[in-house]
Amino acid sequence: MKNGLQKFGKFLSAMVMPNIGAFIAWGFITAFFIEKGWIPNEKLAGLVTPMLNYLLPVLVAYQGGKLVGGDRGGVMGGIAVVGVIVGAPDYPMLMGAMLMGPIGGFVIKKFDKAMEGHMPAGFEMLINNFSVGIFGMILAIIGSYLIGPLMAAILVVLSSGVDVLVNHGLLPLAAIFVEPAKVLFLNNAINHGIFTPIATLQAQEAGKSIMYMLEANPGPGLGVLLAYWAFSKDKATKDSAPGAVIIHFLGGIHEIYFPYVLMNPVVIIAPIIGNICAITFYSIMKAGLVGPSSPGSIIAFMSMSPKGSGMIITFLGVVIAAAVSFLVASPIIKMSGAKSLEEAQAKKDSMKAEAKGGAPAAALTGADVKAADIKKIIFACDAGMGSSAMGATKFRNRIKPLNLGIVVTNTSVDNVPGDANVVVCQTILQERAAKSAPQARLVTLNNFLADPSLDALYGELAALSSGAGEQTADAPAAEEPKKEAKKGVLIEEGIKTGLPSVDKETAIRAAGKLLCELGFVNEDYIDAMVEREKLVTTYMGMGVAIPHGTSNAKETVKKSGIVVMQYPDGVDFGDEKANLVIGIAGVGDEHLEILANIAGSLEDEELLENLKKNADVDTIMKTFG
Repeated sequence: MKNGLQKFGKFLSAMVMPNIGAFIAWGFITAFFIEKGWIPNEKLAGLVTPMLNYLLPVLVAYQGGKLVGGDRGGVMGGIAVVGVIVGAPDYPMLMGAMLMGPIGGFVIKKFDKAMEGHMPAGFEMLINNFSVGIFGMILAIIGSYLIGPLMAAILVVLSSGVDVLVNHGLLPLAAIFVEPAKVLFLNNAINHGIFTPIATLQAQEAGKSIMYMLEANPGPGLGVLLAYWAFSKDKATKDSAPGAVIIHFLGGIHEIYFPYVLMNPVVIIAPIIGNICAITFYSIMKAGLVGPSSPGSIIAFMSMSPKGSGMIITFLGVVIAAAVSFLVASPIIKMSGAKSLEEAQAKKDSMKAEAKGGAPAAALTGADVKAADIKKIIFACDAGMGSSAMGATKFRNRIKPLNLGIVVTNTSVDNVPGDANVVVCQTILQERAAKSAPQARLVTLNNFLADPSLDALYGELAALSSGAGEQTADAPAAEEPKKEAKKGVLIEEGIKTGLPSVDKETAIRAAGKLLCELGFVNEDYIDAMVEREKLVTTYMGMGVAIPHGTSNAKETVKKSGIVVMQYPDGVDFGDEKANLVIGIAGVGDEHLEILANIAGSLEDEELLENLKKNADVDTIMKTFG
């Protein structure tokens, strides 16, 4: 149930977060130009209602449709939500957009799937355009007569429930759910699924809403971090707290304080009580924000405050939350032992993996296979053509001096051979791996190039080698014959150096576009690369990411090819930076030799550093090709 909520919250967040800038623009226009705003302007105030009723729902629905059905799904979502807007003209249909956008994407995705291989030559454009038009019209009609009135009724019920809580002074109790939800990565389901739609409706009527303040207040987390800074007995934790304060309070990255709570779960009482006090204060003062505060930094939180004394009241609520949280957390931290922040960080990473749809991280799981019985190790990823190939090559080279005769190779996670003794896969894929190879021992990890779980497996094999006597020492190493990379898989035109930093999706799409321009794939493969990244990260570790398409996208690959994009300042892949973004398209195994060369180059730290930041096209070509 928790995993389901986490996935739901992540999906809602993926629809809303790319459009937060539009929400903020609407919030600023409201704050500045309405009759009670900072600088009232009747003409500019006329922007408020159209943006709220049309622009924001259409943007959210487009994003939701695109997440499910690509660009065509986005168009479908935009058409469908207009019907919902017309069906409930008195309410901002953000909730309707969150429903109709994905439905539109799903419908066109299913249609496109059904038409694969059945599209008459020469009629592709006609069918593609008319299918979106016809299905979009049908969904718009359904939205107008059914979904719009239904969403309006749900909004009325939810708003009435909030009014009851406010009128009876019970709204502060929401903190009992909000603060633990943040630590458990359930905050997106609550914030974007419930709070934002209700707050937007209230802000339309009253010019502000307290609902925007329930989750975004940085005060509760600030109090916890200050308490650790002042009273932690663990030096590493104490020394790390000041930096965390800056990132949390000014940067708005609340996730930074989650490990501090997880290392001593009783501390969760502090932000709960701190937020209860802040919400109580805001309720008494009839406070509210004019738009969503995202990220939840003090800068964004204050900028969404209404005219007049609103900013002072907003700031005082943050101070109250921080002070109470600090006072409650301090004695708890003083009385607790010196617990490790590293352990708590690992626990947080495990929970974050769950929030992305995976199972909790576990170093060694599955069947009970002893080190002495290991004859074949399989590295498995979704498609079996990228991350697993590099991981297998690197680990094969690592255990080669042990002379254990163990075969190390790679495959897709759904096609693990029956004689595999150990399967190495990313945490999020462990259920599929267990189903594919129930006889094997599972080693789950976060990336294939550098992970404590791999170190643990290597340690067992090294111990076996050192204690096995002369027989093991004389055993032949399981070494695959070295092959030369096939010509044409990597060409000079497929290497771009010195690129400026961009966001992850832009970098992935740039690699896909280059693969397409060089004739390795068609355009559909680019979306498949983005979709693959949503399933499980293609970041390998050591500054290298290898984005590629999903296993279902192989029909879009014309021939095997690799492109190398060098970003000296790095591209953010979650909590890590990739300097080399290596786009892959594989038909057979032609690309695997180059991946082996890439994995081999990672053994030389000086060479790797040069490849990531300074190497020119010729150097990369000679090293990888």
